[in-house]
Amino acid sequence: MSVLTRDEAQSRAKLLDVHRYTIELDLTTGDETFESSTVIRFAARANGDTFVEVRPAALHSVTLDGEPLDPETLDGNRLPLKNLTAGDHELRVRASMRYSRTGEGMHRFTDPTDGETYLYTQLFMEDVQRVFAAFDQPDLKSVFELTVTAPEAWTVLANSITEHLGEGRWQAAPTPLISTYLVAVAAGPWHSVRTEHQGLPFGLHCRRSLAPHLDADADELLEITQQCYDRYHEKFEEPYPFDSYDQAFVPEFNAGAMENPGLVTFRDEFVYRSAVTDTERQTRAMVIAHEMAHMWFGDLVTLQWWDDIWLNESFAEYMGYQTLTEATRFTDTWTDFGVVRKAWGYDADQRPSTHPVAPENVDDTASALLNFDGISYAKGASALRQLVTWLGEKDFLAGINTHFARHRFANATLADFIDSLAAHTDRDVHAWADAWLRTTGVDTLTPTLNGSNGDHTLTITHHGSRPHRVAAGLYDLDLADEGSLTLRQRLEVDIPQSAPQPIGKRPALVLLNDGDLTYAKVRFDPASFETVRTSLSGLPDPLTRAVVWNALRDAVRDGDLAPTAYLDTARAHLPRETDLALVQGVLAYACGPLADRYVTPEQRPAAVATLSALCRDLIRRTEDGDHPGLRLIAVRHFIDVAAHPDTIAAWLADGTVPGGPELDPDLRWRVLARLAVLGATDERAIAAELDRDPSATGQEGAARCRAALPDADAKRTAWAAMFDDDNLSNYLFTATAQGFWQPEQTDLVADYVPRFYQDAVAVAARRGPAIAEASGRWAFPAHAVDPDTLRLGEACLTDADPIPALRRKLVDQLDDLARALRVREA
Repeated sequence: MSVLTRDEAQSRAKLLDVHRYTIELDLTTGDETFESSTVIRFAARANGDTFVEVRPAALHSVTLDGEPLDPETLDGNRLPLKNLTAGDHELRVRASMRYSRTGEGMHRFTDPTDGETYLYTQLFMEDVQRVFAAFDQPDLKSVFELTVTAPEAWTVLANSITEHLGEGRWQAAPTPLISTYLVAVAAGPWHSVRTEHQGLPFGLHCRRSLAPHLDADADELLEITQQCYDRYHEKFEEPYPFDSYDQAFVPEFNAGAMENPGLVTFRDEFVYRSAVTDTERQTRAMVIAHEMAHMWFGDLVTLQWWDDIWLNESFAEYMGYQTLTEATRFTDTWTDFGVVRKAWGYDADQRPSTHPVAPENVDDTASALLNFDGISYAKGASALRQLVTWLGEKDFLAGINTHFARHRFANATLADFIDSLAAHTDRDVHAWADAWLRTTGVDTLTPTLNGSNGDHTLTITHHGSRPHRVAAGLYDLDLADEGSLTLRQRLEVDIPQSAPQPIGKRPALVLLNDGDLTYAKVRFDPASFETVRTSLSGLPDPLTRAVVWNALRDAVRDGDLAPTAYLDTARAHLPRETDLALVQGVLAYACGPLADRYVTPEQRPAAVATLSALCRDLIRRTEDGDHPGLRLIAVRHFIDVAAHPDTIAAWLADGTVPGGPELDPDLRWRVLARLAVLGATDERAIAAELDRDPSATGQEGAARCRAALPDADAKRTAWAAMFDDDNLSNYLFTATAQGFWQPEQTDLVADYVPRFYQDAVAVAARRGPAIAEASGRWAFPAHAVDPDTLRLGEACLTDADPIPALRRKLVDQLDDLARALRVREA
């Protein structure tokens, strides 16, 4: 398949003006393909040649202005349109299209719980051509009018209000001007909850087997949706630009959600069927807020080319967290951002694959797809938060509203965005954008204190090139409450710093970037680091503690702090932590990369024992039942690091943890997966659990457990399912990969490490970007931290020519592997 280049897109945009798509989809023609008929009405501004994209199973007929074109001229995904004359044209394309099992194009899913089938589209970047013929680029916006034929018992959802015409036919109202990648259809026997808000129809939809769980949370979901909707209307002068707002929770979705105008699709893991923490509910609420922000920034005003994807994602990420904090019960969202999302950005920005927030060299769609990472989301949102700090929220929102007014239902670039902001301030926004959005890497800020007695100064050493406006928190030990710290003062400092800052008596702790308003690594002076080790949990604000935990995490990754020292700090302070996001974030890092990769094999048993003891402390602390979320986090991670099966096997047999919680399906599968790793269960027990929970999640749990069994036959079967047989869906592939590699089974799977590179390259080439990404992310032997793994991976990059999606994942994985080797050596 040919990827679209920026030059080709620019040439086609100069030639064409696309008016309307009239699309008919017939979803009743079998399990493998559906029928797609498309009429595109467009104008050519001059005489010339161009092409339309379509990726059919069979191309039946094509006519241009009533004259037939030869379907045999289709070259890959491009159908040439030769000798166009200036003026209006009508293109008709009729084809059979394949259903997808990888979450790309028209995904088809049959629910194992009840046998019902559901379909939905995910057309992002270049997958619209898997569903209908299109001039597939974001700056050729058009009106879309869809008719869908589906089984009579189904409901069909689309970007606009749909009407059931009878006999399984559904008609969607014409859309406003939108981009091809934003067209959406979801069809199936949905369970729906509907209401109205501000005169607009709102809906929630999921598959029927999840109906009780959606109903249990419907009030919360609708309340969050309505609160965000109202808050955005207070911020934005432009009203919501579409005729309805549906949110469909769909199976086997590759992303967290997709901002299709009027029909946002979410992964249906957000319909919770087991117990979750309040932080997880906050995350779901943030995704709702994030996707709604896209209705303005992304859907109303759309990027012109994929180099400005950050304009979509960074804005929605920033606005999602900020609006949730302002408008809902989740008033502390920036702590979760700081300890989880921001770390994602820091990691991505220190790899060879790093790129500017606003890159200038996105030459084609394959390159653009690689930029959906921690830089476009977390770093970009951090940059916008720093921009608001520097510019002021009033001027920032004024610039945003100007941007919407100038470019509504059209396309815009970074230059357009900066011009809109500059219209409302005397500050040099263009220079700020060059420094923040066109550069790569993470700045580092280090404090130095000089002086004696009560007369000290603070100097901040700045390694990097960006300007920062930060707060420096000065904390003193609380003499009345041992182990606690009190905030003496927050100094506002502009970096580069013009002169040392007088601070009086030396504080016990100097914390740079207190409040987490900029994007930079921070270090501690020696006395402050000693205070962190003894009194971290005594800091009064969770966001302050998040900045400290991130600084410790960065120090481990840079080889400046031993992993065991991080574990000791967690052991000392996490049992006193009250913020769920912090406990979850720290434990996820400690139980994952740190215990599995950064400590040596000889150190790992002691590290796992420390983590197990830490989780036991948290479980004991929550025996009173007053902290169910904290207890749930501790139980989950205790299961994950269990070195011996006895305790968790007893929990599974009893169906409960003593003192709670009861083992719901997710916890049962979690225990069984760990027992599989430890060789304390077998296929019969896995099959019995699957009989108990035959849901889609149960199918994934069984695949994960079977792949985790310490048995040569089980490993052969799992490997063949991933790499020799292309029948696994995207989710079942991921679950199998998650089970396969285990640090406890290094010798058993050693022969598969060199096989990974060859087999991953082959499956990625056959199955495309979604499976390539899953293969590189989940099937990579991340536990194998040794120079041979690194050497094999580097040879693969040099000699095997992996497709871009896999190449990017391998580059990142190998850099993480090299970092782990350096940490061990340090």
